[in-house]
Amino acid sequence: MKNIAVIGSGTMGNGIAHVFAQYGFQVKLVDISEQALQKALATIGKNMERQVSKGTLTAEDATQAISRITTQTSIDAGLSQCDLVVEAASENEKIKFDIFRQLDQVCQPSCILASNTSSISITRIAAETGRPDKVIGMHFMNPVPVMKLVEIINGYSTSAETSASIASLSKQLEKIPVVVNDYPGFVANKILMPMINEAIITLHEGVAGVEEIDTVMKLGMAHPMGPLQLADFIGLDVCLSILRVLQDGFGNPKYAPSPLLVNMVTAKQLGVKSGIGFYDYSEGVKSAKVAASFL
Repeated sequence: MKNIAVIGSGTMGNGIAHVFAQYGFQVKLVDISEQALQKALATIGKNMERQVSKGTLTAEDATQAISRITTQTSIDAGLSQCDLVVEAASENEKIKFDIFRQLDQVCQPSCILASNTSSISITRIAAETGRPDKVIGMHFMNPVPVMKLVEIINGYSTSAETSASIASLSKQLEKIPVVVNDYPGFVANKILMPMINEAIITLHEGVAGVEEIDTVMKLGMAHPMGPLQLADFIGLDVCLSILRVLQDGFGNPKYAPSPLLVNMVTAKQLGVKSGIGFYDYSEGVKSAKVAASFL
């Protein structure tokens, strides 16, 4: 594989494009917004500058990597020569289905279509195409340039050849691939999201405050980041979406999202992306909010 396309230029999309370009692949970054694409390129540039300052990337390699990324604002014939397309659009089933139907039409028959979805069924996505054997989940972790795990999800019809190709490709990116089967939440979010939800319930019930809950998990369980700060980092809207996929997929009330989480998302308090969540990021740095405001 030499030519890669990434659909969506948000946090995950620009991180995925960054890593592929860094490791020598030609990358097409696709988004409906030219402004979003320019912002993504600026973010990639800043992140590579950080790598250069830390000595993990040379300035020349960073310049060459950026030169490998081209952008476009539509899914069209420009993707016809791609060997792999990684979709990293919004965690919305309808949006993903539409994207995969378009990709199936414009991409060459040998092209593998991957989704970076964190919870939506790969089998359902694959059913929207005429190549279900070449559809797979390639779930990167955030921040993509730093995190080593790639959760590879085999749909019901994903071929062994496709799975092996994506596992091998992940290793070329110096990632560690872990292959799992297609059930709601896969492994990462089937375990992580109930923990985050329980932390929110614990806050809502008044057992402890935001910083107290996060401190217990960091110091007591050796987590690098507390569950409430992590929820802010992921995006509370994304957490809510994943919990609803789990609840619908398993029909189990244990996955029901906390009413506090629902209210915060309704109020557009989404975490880092909105400037406020369980912590206040309005000044560009994290600061604690008053716990009483959550009760």
